[in-house]
Amino acid sequence: MNRILPVLSVLLVILFVLSMSMFTVDQRQYAVVFQFSEAKRVIKDPGLYFKIPMLQDVRFFDKRILTIDEDSPARIQTIEKMNVKANSFIKYQIVDVERFYKAVGVDQGKAVVRLRNTVNNMLRDEFGKRTVQDIIYGKRNEVMEHVRKVADEDAARIGIRVIDVRIKRVELEDSTLVSVYERMQSERKAVANQLRAEGSAEGEKIKADADRQRVVMMADAYNKAQQLKGEGDAKAAAIYSEAFGKNPEFYSFYKSLDAYKQSFAKKSDLMVVDPSADFFKYMKNPRAGAAK
Repeated sequence: MNRILPVLSVLLVILFVLSMSMFTVDQRQYAVVFQFSEAKRVIKDPGLYFKIPMLQDVRFFDKRILTIDEDSPARIQTIEKMNVKANSFIKYQIVDVERFYKAVGVDQGKAVVRLRNTVNNMLRDEFGKRTVQDIIYGKRNEVMEHVRKVADEDAARIGIRVIDVRIKRVELEDSTLVSVYERMQSERKAVANQLRAEGSAEGEKIKADADRQRVVMMADAYNKAQQLKGEGDAKAAAIYSEAFGKNPEFYSFYKSLDAYKQSFAKKSDLMVVDPSADFFKYMKNPRAGAAK
């Protein structure tokens, strides 16, 4: 029994030293082994590792894609001197943990502040070159890609890669809203007036074309009618001539009837003619021509 106790004590000491010497690195982390606050080793792969107990310490850094989400919107002015409030978020990842530690130490909040300031400054510069319309939907993607590239170049100095920068929401301040609404109303009125003017001009054009076509059609119809009338008169004259040639007396009688019809068309008509005139010969005696 006296021999077993020392052995157990030694084993306990060995186990304690081993427990103090071993550490595991998760696949989601980097590990940096420090000795007297100096980085001695950077571990990027997951697994079980050892350190010198009491002399060395291990700090872990997240290797996942992280997000900086703005709690309060940044107040930014556009090229039109209009104030907007923009909420943005940043996606970043630590890719060089040794450089990251040398730049900001173990306080990751310093890196967050630096990235946020860089992005906000770039947003102010880019928004200051563009209109509200460009920011909201016109050139928004172009602006955000440029901001991401500049932020990534700056973040690379501290071992960080900026993956994405996006605007979540852009709000107009109350004073800006009134100005925007008035401008939108003015623009819509201008467009409406332009459309009315174009419609009126097109209507006049269509009306003029219709009038021209009507005149042309009326002229064509008149010419055709005159042509048909001339052909009809010619045929009638030919028929009359043929009838006169066959029976002159009947032709004279027919023409007299036509003259009577025209002369006595209205009861109010008044005619002063000698009753013995040849005009009434067929009225007095329908066979007057035959008696001769």
